[in-house]
Order: sequence, then C-alpha cells, then structure tokens
Amino acid sequence: MKKEKLTALERSWILYDVGNSAFTLLCSTLLPIYFNALATAGGLSEDLYLSYWSYAGSIATALVAIIGPVCGAFADQRGFKKPIFLLCLALGAIGCAALGAAWSWLVFLVIFVIAKVGYSSSLVFYDSMLSEVTEEKKMDKISSMGYAYGYIGSVIPFVLCLALVLGYEMVGISQTTALIIAFVITAVWWIGCSVPLIRRYRQTAFVERQAHPLRQAFGELGKTLKHAKENPNILFYLLAFFFFINGVYTIIDMATAYGTALGLDTTGLLLALLLTQVVAFPFAILFGRLAAKVSAGKLMKICILSYAAIILFAVFLVAQWQFWLLAVLVGMFQGGIQALSRSYMARIIPAERSGAYFGLMDICGKGASFLGMLLVGVVNQALAGVTLNVFGIELQNANIAVSVLLILMVAGYALFCKADKLNQK
Repeated sequence: MKKEKLTALERSWILYDVGNSAFTLLCSTLLPIYFNALATAGGLSEDLYLSYWSYAGSIATALVAIIGPVCGAFADQRGFKKPIFLLCLALGAIGCAALGAAWSWLVFLVIFVIAKVGYSSSLVFYDSMLSEVTEEKKMDKISSMGYAYGYIGSVIPFVLCLALVLGYEMVGISQTTALIIAFVITAVWWIGCSVPLIRRYRQTAFVERQAHPLRQAFGELGKTLKHAKENPNILFYLLAFFFFINGVYTIIDMATAYGTALGLDTTGLLLALLLTQVVAFPFAILFGRLAAKVSAGKLMKICILSYAAIILFAVFLVAQWQFWLLAVLVGMFQGGIQALSRSYMARIIPAERSGAYFGLMDICGKGASFLGMLLVGVVNQALAGVTLNVFGIELQNANIAVSVLLILMVAGYALFCKADKLNQK
C-alpha cells in the first residue's frame, strides 16, 4: 500500500507544535531555575519556592479556563479564528521574550502568567483547527505527529539555550544574560515555526457572523453547552479529561521545580528532561500508528493507567537516577495521551463548533492543571519541614504533596471508561 503524503496544510499545522513546544520545554526546565535564582536573591525561602511557582501556574490556567470558551465560541464565527489565534500567539511569544526583563521574582511571575495565558489560549484555536486541516481518518495520525515532532523539534532551540546556560563562561557572559538570551531564542523559534500555518490556514468550518459578534459568541457558547448536555458521551469525556489530564499537565509543568525542591542536581534535571523529549518522539508516532489498528479508547485507558503508575513512582522519588527513569517513563506515554485526547475530542464533536468545544476542553484541562498545581502547592506549604518514613524511604513534604494527584487520576479513568462505552454505542 502506497504511503499517503502529508498535505502542505497538515505539515504547517504540525510545525506550529514544533514552535510552541519550545516554550513548553522552557517552562518545565529553565524558567523554574531562573525563578529560583530571583526568589533566592529576593529572600524567598526554599520551602515557599515550589508553592509560589505552583500558584503562578494555577493563576495562568484559571485565567485561560475563564476566557478560553468565550474566545473559542467567538472564533467559531466566520473570519475570527485566525485573528484571535494570532493575538494569543503574539501575547505568548512577546511575553516569553520579555521574561528576561523581570527585576524581581514577583515581576517575573506576572510576566510568566501573561506569557502562559497567551500560549495556552493559542492552543485552544490551534487544536480546534485539526478537523479543518485534515480528514477524520487521519486525525489520530496528524495529532500524534504534531506532538511527536513538537517534542523532537523543540530540542533544537533547547540544546542551543542549554549550551549557553551551562557554558556561559566560555562565551564570556553571565549566566543571567545567557538565560535572557535563551528566552529570546525560544520566542523567535516559536514565531518562526508559526509562519507557514498563518499563511496557509483558512477557516472552513464556522457559523455565520451576525450583527453583534460578542453577544453571538455567548449565545453560541450557550448552544454548545446545551449540545454537550444532550450528548452524555461528550459530557462524560470532558469530565474524564478534567481529571486524568491533571496528572499529565502537573507532571510536565512542575518536573524541574519538583526535582529542585528535592535538592537534585540542576544540570541532571535538565538533561533528564531533554531525554523525555527524545523518548516522546518515537512513542507519540507509535501511538498514532497503533490507533489505526487498536481503538483510541483502549490506547487512552492504557495511557491513563500508566500515568497513574508514573505518579505513584514520583511519590517515592528521592534520588537522581530515579528522576532519569521518571523522565523516560513520562516520555513513553506523554505524547500518546495528549495526541489521542485531542483527536478523540475532534472526532466526537461537530466541526462547526470546534472552537467552543475545544474552549470547553481547555477549561477541563486547565481546570485540572489548576487544581493539581494548587493542591500540590497547598499540601507542600502546609507540610513544610515534615518528613514521612514509608517502606524505609524518607519522603519530604514535596513527595507527599505529589501523592494527591493519584486520586484525581483514578477518577479520570473511571469517567473515561463510561464515556468510551457511550461512544461505542
């Protein structure tokens, strides 16, 4: 059988994942280190470092959860999706470049929240484009390729940034300057990878624009909510997504901060997370191919259970080699669960309401991330200085805090089983 080639639009859509993934990698690696340096210089105690970083992430996700569905419904109107996508992209990329201008840890967190809101909001519209850039039978494949090439492509600017940060003395600059340059490199890479999609994408699924577009957006959002209520398969899937994706996002967003809080070597943490990207590339492709032979529902159940096991392993993480193993395990299932979640959603919703539905999906995803990061932050702060001996392993407050994610992961699995059963009818 002849291998089907990707269209120019499909390649352009995948390339945006390559661009924005560089910011995701930056957030989980270098940004927590830079924030830690600012926090230490500002007199913030190490016990509060992880909590404050968690709170900033929670605020960003809460803001996106609030504005995402409205913007999504707005973008479903003819001619609006692309301009709003561009606005969010600009907010995220400019915010990323501006992070180096922060003179205190608090200002840094404010800029970070703005950049994260722009980044996350752009993904609402980007994800909703999936049903327009490819056909239904290729959704799992294209979605998986987006994540796969995003993981491996983001390594290119990251390696350059990492070389600058670790070898700043050879270049003749300070480490702070190296980090500032890294922020700019990431922003330029992100924008550059976005150009082909901006040039080629045309909105083909939409509702006609009326005289009052903002009022219409709220009306369309209301219709979408009513549609979801009348279709329990979609409703249960959104609820399931809310719970299970929390473990994925929280582990991704807090990996470096978690390792730093446990006192692990910074360079080792960065290299381990680089390994995650490399491992994630072939496994994301693998899950995309498996989806053509095995139902996406079965694959997602495997990914959810695997992530629950990964979180349990993270609870007992106390050594550097364990963090490396954690990085490999996350890489194996991270791309699969994210890609399949996106294509699974695109398949069960009407294309003309994709913006509003992916806005609702983003509420669930960001709500889960908000809840996960908030719970970890609160428990970590409440148990500051507390240790617990379990099976002869001395767990710190950060270890104990991560364990709360297991409850949400189990709930997500149960709800997804219900949703997948309804979708098979």
